[in-house]
Amino acid sequence: MKKRNNIAPFFMIHFSKLKGMQYICIGLGVLFFTTFVEIQTGFSQSSHKLKLEADKSYLSKDFSTAEEKYRKSLQEESSVNGNFNLGNSIYQQDRGEEAIKYYESAIDKSKDDQVKSDAYHNLGNAHAKQQEFEKAVEAYKSALRLDPKDEETRYNLSMSQKVLKQQQQQQQQQQQQQDQEKSEEEKKDEEQQQQEQEQQSEEEQEQQEQSESKDSEEEEGKESEAMEEKELSKEEAEKLLEIMEEEERKVQEKLRKVKSKPSKSDKDW
Repeated sequence: MKKRNNIAPFFMIHFSKLKGMQYICIGLGVLFFTTFVEIQTGFSQSSHKLKLEADKSYLSKDFSTAEEKYRKSLQEESSVNGNFNLGNSIYQQDRGEEAIKYYESAIDKSKDDQVKSDAYHNLGNAHAKQQEFEKAVEAYKSALRLDPKDEETRYNLSMSQKVLKQQQQQQQQQQQQQDQEKSEEEKKDEEQQQQEQEQQSEEEQEQQEQSESKDSEEEEGKESEAMEEKELSKEEAEKLLEIMEEEERKVQEKLRKVKSKPSKSDKDW
C-alpha cells in the first residue's frame, strides 16, 4: 500500500508515505510477513503477542501505544521488522530524528534487499523531515541501488535533490550577502577610522598652532618689555644729560659774574 504524504510543508514538497504496511498483514491471526519464520526460529510467545498488539494499534493509528508495544517486544527479542515498525510508529508521531536509528538498525540486521530498500526509503523520509536533504538524497540512492524500479523512491530522490539545490543556492546567497555586509561594514569602519585620524590630525595641528601662537605672544611680550626698558634708559640718559648741562650752565654763569666785577687790586691815586 503506497501513498504520498507531505512531510516537508515548509518547502511545499510532497513525499511518498512510509513503507512497511505490507509487513502488517491481517488475516487468520498472521500479522507480519516474517511472523511464521520468527515462531519457527524460537522467538518468544510474549514477543510475538506484543507485536500482534502493536500491529493492531498501528493500524488503528494509535501510534503511541504501538510504539510502547514494539519497544517491549524488542526487549523480549530483537528483530528486523520490530525495529522497522518501531521506527514507523515514532516517525508517525513527528519524531523523525529518533526514528532514524531504528531504520538504520533494521538495515543493519536485514539480509533481504527489499526490506533494506524500504528501510532506506523511510530513512530518507526521516532525514527529509528533519530538513537534512543531503542525507535524504544518499538514503534514497541506497534504496534505488537495491530496488531500481521503485518510482516512489525515485520521486522522493528528485524532490530532495531540488530542495537541496535550493538550500545550497540560498546558503550561497546568504553567504554572499554576509560577505557584502561584512565588506560594507569594513569599508565603513575604514572610513570612520580615516575620519577619526583626520580629526585627530586637525586637532593636533590646531594645538600646535595655538602653542606656536602662545609662544609668539610670549616672545612679543618679552620684546615689548625689553623695548620699554630700553626707552626708560634713554629717558634717564636724556634727563641726566639735561642735569649735567644745567650744572655746566650754572658754573659758566658764576664765572661770567666773577669776571664782570672790578678788580680790588687797582689803587686809587
